Amino acid sequence: MADIAVDVKNVTKSFRVYRDRNQSLKSTVLAGSRAKYEDFLAVDDVSLEIPHGTTFGLLGHNGSGKSTLLKCIARILTPNKGSVTVDGRIAAMLEVGSGFHPNLTGRENVYLNGSILGMSRREIDRKFDSIVDFSGVERFIDQPVKNYSSGMYVRLGFAVSIHVEPEILLVDEVLAVGDLQFQEKCMEKFSELKSQGRTVVVVSHAIEQMRTFCDHAAWLRNGKVVDVGEAMTIVDSYANAEHGVRIVETGGTRFGSGEATITGIEWLVDGVDTRTTHTGDHVRLRLNYHSEIEIPRPTFGASIDTRDGVFVWGHHSLDAGYVAESIRPGHGSIDIDIPALPLRPGTFDVSASIQDHTATHVFDALQKAVRVDVLSGDPMESGGVTTFGSTFTDLTPRRPLV
Repeated sequence: MADIAVDVKNVTKSFRVYRDRNQSLKSTVLAGSRAKYEDFLAVDDVSLEIPHGTTFGLLGHNGSGKSTLLKCIARILTPNKGSVTVDGRIAAMLEVGSGFHPNLTGRENVYLNGSILGMSRREIDRKFDSIVDFSGVERFIDQPVKNYSSGMYVRLGFAVSIHVEPEILLVDEVLAVGDLQFQEKCMEKFSELKSQGRTVVVVSHAIEQMRTFCDHAAWLRNGKVVDVGEAMTIVDSYANAEHGVRIVETGGTRFGSGEATITGIEWLVDGVDTRTTHTGDHVRLRLNYHSEIEIPRPTFGASIDTRDGVFVWGHHSLDAGYVAESIRPGHGSIDIDIPALPLRPGTFDVSASIQDHTATHVFDALQKAVRVDVLSGDPMESGGVTTFGSTFTDLTPRRPLV
């Protein structure tokens, strides 16, 4: 257990699913029998080891057992069989704001919820201003939370939870919390926790974010573990198997709900769509698309992998703070500007995607559909995948010539 933060061994959790459940003693007597039910295996003999200091993702469709497993790790639910061993202080962000009392003010609820999550009053006093500032509800902190909007309520609950500063943080769909600005705050906070070496276990349907955010991942299906490994590999396998991946005529694969699709990816250098480029080139990556419906504030993204499958770069408009115009039915294009291509010579695959404004629903992900050869250019550096534009400076004192 020295390097293991969470050790899940042969965990099984089942629930009773009732059919024609009797609602009263009278109905039971009249029916002449007890309510009928069957056992539903939400988690079925799952074993996982989550190392300290990693960000670990749980992937799977609704009903695959992700949230149930997370609640077993948080000790909210007790497994029918198996064991969960946790090494470190744990905080669970499963139902944000669930400890709030509607008739209490925001200030009072910060202290109430903070205490429920294990913080002392002195600790809450010290962190109070930071919690309120993070939530963005300072103008209403002394108002009853029953008067808050749903967004304000969730933001304050999230702010309290994130300030517990646990060794192990469990989060369920928190990447989709709040508006765009608040989501950016959340991602910055998660990055901070990650840099501090804290362990984060996250459940999310935002598979593109999971691909870049997580170090390792487990794929669950019908309560069982399908595969465990590096996040990029697991996410790609999950997407290929579970999201109706189709091979496209021009090469590569695609998946998504299909209301909007990427119809082409152009690699433009000096206005020419090319498949041969140079280090340092000014590249305009053009994503052409077609939509059958109107999509408000879509999220566009692109990524680059080496030919061997190493993930090199990814960027989407949500992280860039760019709010795209709403898509209307028909064709359109969007450009991603790369001022000076920092790739060293090699062969690379380009992917693109269209998601909703929260980056949690994929309309289309066109993967590794364009292959580009990068040739030597400026700067010319010695090795690796990327160039840094690095320079050398001699700081050795010089003796005067005699």
